[in-house]
Amino acid sequence: MSQSNQLAPILLRRKDVQFRTGLARSTLYLYIQQGAFPKPVPLGRRAVGWLESEVSAWITERVRMARDPQRAAQ
Repeated sequence: MSQSNQLAPILLRRKDVQFRTGLARSTLYLYIQQGAFPKPVPLGRRAVGWLESEVSAWITERVRMARDPQRAAQ
């Protein structure tokens, strides 16, 4: 059997997402409701996680907007 070189997606729990983004829990869920933050992936009845790649992309975009005044004005 050949091994795949692809890495499995990494899921972050809410506290990890809050730590990485600096967002409060209420702000995190407000942004999700507004469509401004990636939606969580259901993991169980009362558990969700976020794809690390999507959270990282969101952070990267926020930094890009902060560093580029023209883009932030759009």
